Amino acid sequence: MQYREDKSGEKISLLGYGCMRFSKKGSSIDVDKAEKEIMRAIELGINYFDTAYIYPGSEVALGEILERNNARDKINIATKLPQYLINSPKAIDKYFEEQCKRLKTDHIDYYLMHMLTDVASWKKLKSMGIVEWIEEKKREGRIRNLGFSFHGNTDMFVKILKEYDWDFCQIQYNYMDEHSQAGRKGLMAAAEKGIPVIIMEPLRGGKLVDLLPERAQDIIAENPKGYSAAEWAFRWLWEQPQVTCVLSGMNSIAMLEENVRIASEVQVGEFDHEDRAMIERIKNEINNRIKVPCTGCGYCTPCPQGVDIPGIFRCYNEMYTEKKATGRREFFQVIGLRKEPALATQCVRCGKCESHCPQGIKIIEEIKRAHKELVPPPYRVAIEVARRFVHRKG
Repeated sequence: MQYREDKSGEKISLLGYGCMRFSKKGSSIDVDKAEKEIMRAIELGINYFDTAYIYPGSEVALGEILERNNARDKINIATKLPQYLINSPKAIDKYFEEQCKRLKTDHIDYYLMHMLTDVASWKKLKSMGIVEWIEEKKREGRIRNLGFSFHGNTDMFVKILKEYDWDFCQIQYNYMDEHSQAGRKGLMAAAEKGIPVIIMEPLRGGKLVDLLPERAQDIIAENPKGYSAAEWAFRWLWEQPQVTCVLSGMNSIAMLEENVRIASEVQVGEFDHEDRAMIERIKNEINNRIKVPCTGCGYCTPCPQGVDIPGIFRCYNEMYTEKKATGRREFFQVIGLRKEPALATQCVRCGKCESHCPQGIKIIEEIKRAHKELVPPPYRVAIEVARRFVHRKG
């Protein structure tokens, strides 16, 4: 296993264990199976284990397994405060203590504000004393590193980076999301500030393996290096020195050992021109299914009415390159939950966006069509209720 350093110089394994997708036995986590996989992971050098308050049974299972094997001090635990559930200063401590109890530990190595989507969410936490609370927990040694996980656009990610002296961050990043969400620009912005970056969804929940178009699968099979679809995706990430650790939700020993092999072999800057060209060919095959030829360049922004045009088109395209539910879920997280609305219904047809679009997209027409598919009536109600809940005053 290879390692990269966090802000304090401590080594983090290139491969992190994502604990959201433990195997189930009936409706519950199969703890005995997960135990074998976790202990093998530790044996192979993985030292970063990621869970969250809202992952059903995950914190409890991880805590039980570590206690059974006296392994707590062999790894780093990363878990997340459900900041969207916080409505009072007391609630912050309540959730933290409950998490420590679940994990059978007195401290958290890497503690994240879960799913920040905009600066407003962080400012709400600050108004409830989160900064002072963090400083106290750090003095007590109960939180070693403070970070955030992010779903939103690049500009918002960069703004959140500037809001606090973060120890690390976690973003969705893969070769299809190179220029969406935090994206490469966000990755570089974090690196420039010396902030380690943890990567989630390196395979887009397995979609860059299981849902590749047939021609993309052929391109991979024909390549003389013999890498699998998953290996190409992992190597694309790890060859970038700004990537600190990549999370994988591994639920078999074979998958675990294969990913460790890749993490042990990969080298920074190993991709040559032909490798990058092949990744672009795969991306093109995936993008052939898109509905709107938006590249995410952002020339159409800022919209005078606040509409997130590139974000809406990206989610709309995901409905057709992946699944309808995937695009709608992404829309819900990245656009629907913002405090300041960024919906297509805010468009006043001024035409400013169309005059700047290098692709010549008929944005006014297409964004209306996208909204209709992304936000059917039941979703409209759910988004409004969720947005009010997340941004309610404490």
